[in-house]
Amino acid sequence: MFNEFLLHLKHYFIEIIPALVLGFGLSGLAHEFIPQSWVDRNLGKTGLKPILTSTLVGAMLPICCWGSLPVAIGLYKKGAKLGPVLAFLVATPATSISALLVSYTVLGLKFTVFIFFAVIVMGVTIGLVGNRLHYVRKIKEEKDICPHCNAMAGTCGHKEDLWCRVKSVLKYAYIDMPREIGRETLLAIVLAAFVAAYVPLGALIERYLAGAWGYVFSLVFGLLTYVCSTATVPLTDAFMKQGMNVGAGMVFLLAGPVTSYGTILVLRKEFGSKILFIYLGLISIISILLGILYANI
Repeated sequence: MFNEFLLHLKHYFIEIIPALVLGFGLSGLAHEFIPQSWVDRNLGKTGLKPILTSTLVGAMLPICCWGSLPVAIGLYKKGAKLGPVLAFLVATPATSISALLVSYTVLGLKFTVFIFFAVIVMGVTIGLVGNRLHYVRKIKEEKDICPHCNAMAGTCGHKEDLWCRVKSVLKYAYIDMPREIGRETLLAIVLAAFVAAYVPLGALIERYLAGAWGYVFSLVFGLLTYVCSTATVPLTDAFMKQGMNVGAGMVFLLAGPVTSYGTILVLRKEFGSKILFIYLGLISIISILLGILYANI
């Protein structure tokens, strides 16, 4: 079992670390080059438009659940409201262009179209609920300040110096953000490897894939394990060929990529246990309802 754990740990590091590097890099670019005025105008309010913006932007970005974490926290630190942040965390890992193409090839057009709109519905719904939640903001909103001279943006020469801006991107991406969520992310990878090594997947498939239990299996397995949106497609196809109903397959496609131990630990740290439980509860309820809907159309 210990050898299995090490193998899974190695696998997760190989799969996740590149995504984290990309996510940290994007968070650094967003922090340096997205103006504070854009965040205030598009993500800093509590209406429907900021949620739609973050959902659609997230759906187009080619990053996974792990990679979306530093980007979302970076936007939150710049002043984005809770609703758009939660919508972004749902939509970004749940689908991507590559995942949709693979889904079309393996599962067909109907499955692909439904999952795309299902992700939008789930992201917008969770975002709207997030806007109504009361929580203590633990991170102070960042001002658009030059990190080299502490002057406001536009009032110093450093903001015009490309090399200074590059250094600012790298510092924020690979020093500040790992300091903010690095410990939780590392612990999450270890937990994911532990679950993958000690949960006998074959026995669970044989026991829970038939009938309504398929929904339970898909939800629990999706919440407990990390599988990216592209990788969930062939795995879901394999499950359904073994007898799992299509609705349960849709549940796995929706819940699997959105949740990870990294998301759970970082959300708890930044927003508290109440927000975390509501987030996970909404994902569970909405994914099951959408799965049942798909099975009956």
